[in-house]
Amino acid sequence: MATNKSSSSSPAGAVEAPPAPAEVPVAAPVEPEPMPEAPKEVPVEEPAVEDVVEDEFEEEEPAEETVVEEEVEEEPEVEETVELSAEELSLAAFLDAKGVSSFFADAEDNTCAGKKIALDNDLCVNMEVAPQAGANVTKGYVGGLEVGELAPNTKPYYQSSMCPVNVHWHLGSEHYSAGEYDELGDGPHGNQPRPDWAQRERDLAEGKVRDGFRCRHYDAADEKFTKEYDWKHCEGMEVGETYEVHWPHSAAGACGTVNQYQTPFYDGVFCNLNMETLVTLQAQDIANAVGVHGQVFTIVNDEEYFYPDLIRGMLVDGEHGQDIAIYTGSTTGTSRSNEVCSAYAPITWQVDRKCHMISASSFDKMCYDMKMQRDDMSGDLHAHGSRELVHDKYVANNQYDSRKNLRA
Repeated sequence: MATNKSSSSSPAGAVEAPPAPAEVPVAAPVEPEPMPEAPKEVPVEEPAVEDVVEDEFEEEEPAEETVVEEEVEEEPEVEETVELSAEELSLAAFLDAKGVSSFFADAEDNTCAGKKIALDNDLCVNMEVAPQAGANVTKGYVGGLEVGELAPNTKPYYQSSMCPVNVHWHLGSEHYSAGEYDELGDGPHGNQPRPDWAQRERDLAEGKVRDGFRCRHYDAADEKFTKEYDWKHCEGMEVGETYEVHWPHSAAGACGTVNQYQTPFYDGVFCNLNMETLVTLQAQDIANAVGVHGQVFTIVNDEEYFYPDLIRGMLVDGEHGQDIAIYTGSTTGTSRSNEVCSAYAPITWQVDRKCHMISASSFDKMCYDMKMQRDDMSGDLHAHGSRELVHDKYVANNQYDSRKNLRA
């Protein structure tokens, strides 16, 4: 076999030394990173005793926790049930019906709306023959204004084709009936003295509310004159007070129709009468065709005195509406006095001389009936102020007594 030979031979049988091992590079030693310095100790001040005590009462802020909201079914709100009486339920039903009824929907259906003929007040001394109201209606009284042949309408109004076109009332009586409603009457807030004409004018100038005379029924020791009544429809009324109710009537009203009752009452009086026709009428024509029923009441909280139909006109029953004073006068109210007179004259007045007690519920029922009319009568649901008692010199001298049935 062939063998390799080196360039330098070795003695036979000699053993060759093994080659030197290769040098393995050794990495330089790594210097260790310096250790971080330990934090310097901060001296802690010992809290004062007061602070420790306060800290014990301070609430610790709770650790934030993950709150898993659970869906909770909300309980339905339970509306508070208001129990209504049968009367209130009935009223609510009527008012709801009125709100949607076509009977009340179109204001143009009220054929009397805006029919008032405006006649301005004037100084009494400038008026020739314009007798005024309210007057003294005591039996035997005669006014001082000479009116010649002018006479009031002494028949029941319905016999002259007249119908009530409104109802309203005044605080205290505007008329004066000795022994019935006069300066010796009384009420929750006293009474008016027999007129001192100058003093009444001063009171008006000072802005005082003008009221009239009171009846003689009031007794502060009797509960029916003092027990409060829960008024539902009339406004500002008071048990124990005296009110004079007026029912204006007119032959030119919308008699027998749904537009018969109107506020203001002038719309009802002139519903079928225009200015062109009015100026052609004589004084007697007007006195025959336009009139007012007047009746005075003291309000009591006692159902023994309930009457359900006051809206229709003067109450005629027993002593009611029997002793009647009749004369020609004018419209009334606080815009007139013994210096400034009404131009709405002459009209007939038929006034009950007696004062009567009537239940508060009777008035409230009347106010309810007023709310049910086609026209908005809300302006007459409260008592109006009273004209001062008219001076003798402006009261017609044509008084007439009647004990006939004057019910409209």
